[in-house]
Amino acid sequence: MQGDSDSDPPSYRSPHAGGRATVELRALGELGVLARIRTAVGKTRSTGVRIGIGDDTAVLAVTPGTSLLATTDLLVEDIHFRRAWASPADIGWKAMAVNLSDVASMGGVPRWALVAAALPATAEVQEIDALYEGLLAAATPHGVTIVGGDTSTSRLGWTINVTLLGEHSGAPKLRSAASPGDVVAVTGSLGRAAAGLALLEQGSTTALSAQTQDALTRAHLRPMPRLAEGRWLGEQPGVHAMMDLSDGLSTDLGHICRESDVGARIALDRLPMPPAVREAADALGTDPSEWAAAGGEDYELLLTCAADMVERLAEGLRAATGTALTAIGRIEPREASVTYVDARGEPVLLRGGYQHFHG
Repeated sequence: MQGDSDSDPPSYRSPHAGGRATVELRALGELGVLARIRTAVGKTRSTGVRIGIGDDTAVLAVTPGTSLLATTDLLVEDIHFRRAWASPADIGWKAMAVNLSDVASMGGVPRWALVAAALPATAEVQEIDALYEGLLAAATPHGVTIVGGDTSTSRLGWTINVTLLGEHSGAPKLRSAASPGDVVAVTGSLGRAAAGLALLEQGSTTALSAQTQDALTRAHLRPMPRLAEGRWLGEQPGVHAMMDLSDGLSTDLGHICRESDVGARIALDRLPMPPAVREAADALGTDPSEWAAAGGEDYELLLTCAADMVERLAEGLRAATGTALTAIGRIEPREASVTYVDARGEPVLLRGGYQHFHG
């Protein structure tokens, strides 16, 4: 196949409960499923789509003078999400959002997406409707059109893959452009998604307000990609290297350091954490800096910049997008490796962030 209500997610209960009558995908059949998907995504339109869903491939017109960006992310049930607490709409949102974040990290503009979904034949038709509602809720505000994809039966749970195409004019920000003396900085705040995951795993706690718990679990279930921030930062000559924080600072900063052949020194007491993260850490008996430095899935932007530009960049980013930029450390020569220090300047050993293929 080619091409083939962002509402608050429920907390601490299965999203699949309910007494309504259901229809399974196997009763609808492949053609019925494809027709349903085509109807859902056909409501959106994008410039540059010459041929959309219905042929062997989409035909797209890239804006003259731009480079094509391409990224893909695979989400697998019980690895990247758990259906005990993630609704189909949450899964769709996240599958699209993580790809949007990759484009944001290059300072690019997302344009078109292809979605491949492998679902059990016993999945309900309403669930695939909700999956695409979530995909579209994340994509449409950024002008992204779903132009293709594939469907398959799965015997091992849900698997969703999104391939996102975007455009970039000028030179994109790369992981390999950090230099000794650069300041290391992050957008927004860290640790909310990890705190939300910890709450979902444990269940509701009376030590935190429902509002705080909902805000943190939402950060995990429906991350917000920093596209406006990425475009603005991508236009600034003082920004050198940039990437998104998907696997955690302790892992992702390592990627920049390896690609740039440098080291880094990070001050843990400078990591920007909202009060809700600290409150959750107190309630669960956890060090919040572990969530902020190694928790992952914040989808903030991690960058290095010229030391004499950091204040100007912070002021400009806040004025342009309302988002904070916080300096958390400095790039050092390769021999220094990557070091995390506490408020006294003493080295701290952190657990690593998320690693693919590790148990």
